[in-house]
Amino acid sequence: MKRIFFYLTLSALGLGASSISAQQKTTVSQMNQAGPWAVTTPFAADTVDAQGNKFDELSLLSGISLNGTAVTKVWQGGLLPSLPHAKSVGVLSFYINNTSYLKGKIEVKGPKKYKLFIDGAEAGGNLELAPEHHTVALKYLAEPSDTDSVSITLDCPAQVAYTLDARHPYMVHDLMDGRRVRSINLSADGTLATLAYQTTERGGQSSWSYELTDLKTMRLIARPQQSVRWMPRTCAYIEEVWEGKRRMLYKVEPRTGQRTLWASDLPMGNYAISPAEDYLIITAEEEGPKEDADVFQVLEMDDRQPGWRKRSYLMRYDLATRLCQRITFGSRGQNLLDISQDGKKLLVSSSRSRLEKRPTTVTDYLLMDATTLHADTLLEGAEFLGGADISPDGSQLLFMGTPEAFGRIGCQLPESITPSMTENELFIFDIATKRVTPLTKDFDPSVNRTDWSQADGMIYFSAEDRDYVRLYQLNPKTGSIVALPTAGDYAYQYQTAENAPVMAYLSYETMAPASAYVQNVKKNEKPQVLFDGKTALGNAEIGTCQDWNFKNSRGDTVYGRLYLPKDFDAQKKYPMIVYYYGGCSPVSRYFESPYAPQYWNSLGYVAYILQPSGATGFGQEWASRHVNTAGQGPAEDIIEGTKKICEAHPFINKEKIGCMGASYGGFMTQYLQTQTDIFAAAISHAGIANHTSYWGEGYWGYNYSEVSMANSYPWSHRQLYVDQSPLFNADKIHTPLLLLHGTADTNVPIIESLQMFTALKLLGREVALVEVQGENHHVLDYNKKTKWLAAQMAWMQRWLKDDPTWWDALFPKKHL
Repeated sequence: MKRIFFYLTLSALGLGASSISAQQKTTVSQMNQAGPWAVTTPFAADTVDAQGNKFDELSLLSGISLNGTAVTKVWQGGLLPSLPHAKSVGVLSFYINNTSYLKGKIEVKGPKKYKLFIDGAEAGGNLELAPEHHTVALKYLAEPSDTDSVSITLDCPAQVAYTLDARHPYMVHDLMDGRRVRSINLSADGTLATLAYQTTERGGQSSWSYELTDLKTMRLIARPQQSVRWMPRTCAYIEEVWEGKRRMLYKVEPRTGQRTLWASDLPMGNYAISPAEDYLIITAEEEGPKEDADVFQVLEMDDRQPGWRKRSYLMRYDLATRLCQRITFGSRGQNLLDISQDGKKLLVSSSRSRLEKRPTTVTDYLLMDATTLHADTLLEGAEFLGGADISPDGSQLLFMGTPEAFGRIGCQLPESITPSMTENELFIFDIATKRVTPLTKDFDPSVNRTDWSQADGMIYFSAEDRDYVRLYQLNPKTGSIVALPTAGDYAYQYQTAENAPVMAYLSYETMAPASAYVQNVKKNEKPQVLFDGKTALGNAEIGTCQDWNFKNSRGDTVYGRLYLPKDFDAQKKYPMIVYYYGGCSPVSRYFESPYAPQYWNSLGYVAYILQPSGATGFGQEWASRHVNTAGQGPAEDIIEGTKKICEAHPFINKEKIGCMGASYGGFMTQYLQTQTDIFAAAISHAGIANHTSYWGEGYWGYNYSEVSMANSYPWSHRQLYVDQSPLFNADKIHTPLLLLHGTADTNVPIIESLQMFTALKLLGREVALVEVQGENHHVLDYNKKTKWLAAQMAWMQRWLKDDPTWWDALFPKKHL
């Protein structure tokens, strides 16, 4: 008889060491049953295989897939399910949901031939399980009319229970795995849409699939093999194919599937299709001057970036003659911004460095004749501007820029206040008169992207509206802005049809993955749902979210959200995790963030997300508080909000509050510990410890300082760069601090965490440094991301639940 053990402890309940309860043996009296299915021992042409091994009957179990095997009934205990006249295999299974690190044991008695699996991996001996929704499966081999019994016993605290219900708390695999909609695209007439889906299996294997839907009938008409790019005029799409080393474009008629060669031998580079579909503009790249690979000169700060010396240029590919020719030339590089609707004009930009004055990058904007290549310079050395669109009639340009663009014509603030360079406004530029009209000066949301519609002449744009992202329609003639009745809370990936008043977009709800929608913006119709994001949750169950705002001591309303576990009990005391923005954007309602409060809820925490001063989307004045404050103001908002939410909610254990943040949020985590002792644990991912070193070392350190330290430098503003740096206040930190950092981070180099780690180690403080090998500013590798997330929550469990089990399992103590 074969026995396999694994261990379950009180940590499955989220309890600390002081809450140890008596062990209790529980017999698993019911299990989900799949099978039995008849199997046959293979014909034996020899007594051994090619490796000299005898046939093992347990190899018959390998034919059973644990993924997607249908449960046929509930096994009620007793004899092993078998067939009367044939050898058979089957599966008995159940689930365990643990919210803290789990150790324990299980005893299996009865079957002569079986294998035990936990989450698809064969189990044996002692096992330790991270918090997750675990599947325990027993694959077995039975003889005809087998009389073997099955007995499974759990030896664990009385509170630990098994379940046959696949419903479970939202866990890491729910955050990282499953099917998600990733993009939506409309045909020119707005009658067809393509959706792209990404499906990730547990373990990280990812695949893509595509659907083409008729929007009038809502009928699926095709499953393209690749992402679809629609033509701007006709209802057809482009399929890109490599035939050997030749890049070919095929035109596909979606309703018939007819496929014809459209462009051949296309050069490398992104391409834009002219409105009349008669030519392509290709953005290509050429190499810059080379240096000695061993000893070389760095020309300027950005020269450290791979590919910085490359320069882009434009080529025109004529679809009638298939002639491709270069149409721009120069040392600065050129980029295509837009093509006029008549196809006669190209809007081209060319940027260059100007390091002696903020902004350190300025841009020339040119209007080029698509045939003669004559170019008129519309703006030379323009400051604080980004992308631009040509109006449908070709007489105006729509610019997106910061409040400082065009001599601060769109700025609400007095000259003494520097606005944030990440707060985006819209401007109309008249080509004939060069007159500029600000469109969003008195509009608080911060613009993300724009589209000037040929179909109805309206400007459509997305914008951060506090912690929401919404879609808007702007009338360029009257300047009126109307919020579109879009679904969801975080609308993105929107697109308007070229020749119809139809919009498609993806949108997250606060507590659900992204859904796909399409709607007629002229008729103001209710959005049609093409994909319901709630289905992506599968069997995962989540808690609730409610807005929780407060008025700070300066009289401002600070917005926030409070997340509660699904089985919330106001009579209990809960540890809390506080999270705040990184960069400058607010913590949006983007459901799939790796900093996922719905996951923290499942582990037994309440979560408080707040939007302290300095975040975009709340108006120019609020965003300007990020500038030249180096944390002062935002930190006070976080501290005040944390205290107030504890006062208002007795179920929050104010002695067990953790905080975490990334990038600027990582800096804020470190800075907060120099200002307050209200936190019992803190986590800083890719945080800035020393403003001066970050300013000079990161690829974009000096660029970001143009935003956060506008016109302030280490030699002129010591108070910001030194006195406000956490490193120079490290002796004030007493909170257990976890520093997380990717070793290949080029945004905030790892030296920032190393400096703080060194300081706190020398001070004898509780600090840990966890490096993620080869990852940049964002941790993207599936397996590394899983371990990175585990490190975060193990640290919180250690200090907020007084349970170091998970942390010690991840990072066993070394006796050095």
